[in-house]
Amino acid sequence: MQVLSAAVVDAALTYDALVPALRNAFQGDASAPPRHHHGIPVPGGTEATLLLMPAWEQGTYVGVKVATVFPDNPGRNLPSVQATYLLHDGATGTPVCQLAGQPMTNRRTAGASALAADYLARDDASRLLMVGTGAMAPELVDAHASVRPIREVRVWGRTPEKSRRLAAELSARGYAAEAVETLDAETVGWADVVSCATMAVEPPLHGEWLRPGQHVDLVGAFKPTMRETDDRAVQRARVFCDTYDGALSEGGDLVQPLQDGVITRHDVLADLYMLTRGQHPGRRSGEEITLFKSVGTALEDLAAAVLAYERAGEG
Repeated sequence: MQVLSAAVVDAALTYDALVPALRNAFQGDASAPPRHHHGIPVPGGTEATLLLMPAWEQGTYVGVKVATVFPDNPGRNLPSVQATYLLHDGATGTPVCQLAGQPMTNRRTAGASALAADYLARDDASRLLMVGTGAMAPELVDAHASVRPIREVRVWGRTPEKSRRLAAELSARGYAAEAVETLDAETVGWADVVSCATMAVEPPLHGEWLRPGQHVDLVGAFKPTMRETDDRAVQRARVFCDTYDGALSEGGDLVQPLQDGVITRHDVLADLYMLTRGQHPGRRSGEEITLFKSVGTALEDLAAAVLAYERAGEG
C-alpha cells in the first residue's frame, strides 16, 4: 500500500487541478452518505469532534476519512483539524493508499470554496478580506486566487500578532497583503470577497456591513451552535451551500436562521450539485450579494484523494 506524506499531498493537490476535479465529482455519480459526527468530551477544555466520512465510486475507488476537530489546539501550536485518509480499490476492496489527511482536508475545503466562487463571485473580484488566521486561511486565499484575479488581501483575526504573521506570509507569496485591527463596515466594505474560517460561536461578520456585489464565503461554524454571520447577512444575500444534507443540518449560519424562521429552505437557492450541473445560474448580476456556506462532504475528500494518488503515481 502506498503512503503519501503531507508534502506529497501538497504537491499533488494544486488548485488548477483540484478545482476541476471537484467540479467533475459533483457532476458525477459517486456516493457520499451522511458523515458520522461524534462529540468527544475533553477534560478541562472545549468538546472535540470525531468525523468518519466514507464515499465511493462504483468499480473504481472506495475511501474513508477519519478526522478530529480539537478547537483548543491552536493554543498548543497544533491545527484544530487533523485527519488521515484510506483509499481502497473499488473492484476488490484492497487498500491502495493512505494519505495525510490534514493537508488534503485543507485543500479540498478551500477548493470547494473556489469552485463556488467561480459561480458566485464577480468576474472582476480582486480584493479579498480573510477573517481568521488558522491553517485554512492561506489556503482559502490561494484557492480564490485560482479562479478570480485576487491581488489585494486584508487579514483580520482575534489575535493581532497572528494577523500580522499571516499578512507577511501572504506578502511573501506575492499578494499585496496587510493586517487590519478592526472588523467593521469600512473593513468589510473594502472587499470583493469575504472569506471566513473561524471557530466563532458569536458571529464576527454582520450583514449590515455588506455592500452590493460582494461574495461571502463561510467555511467555519461546522456545528449548529457555531456561527460566523448574523441573521441580517442571510436575509440580504442570495444563499448557496455545498450540500443541502450537510449545510442545512450542521452549519449554524443556516441552521439557526432556519430554525428561527428568519429564512426558509427555499431561500437556500442551490448547492454545488446544482451549480456544477447548470441547474442554477449562480450569480445573476454584479450588484447582488452572494453567500456560500460550506460544511464539507466526503465526496470532496474522495475526489482529492484520487487526484493525489493518481498524480503521485505519475511521478
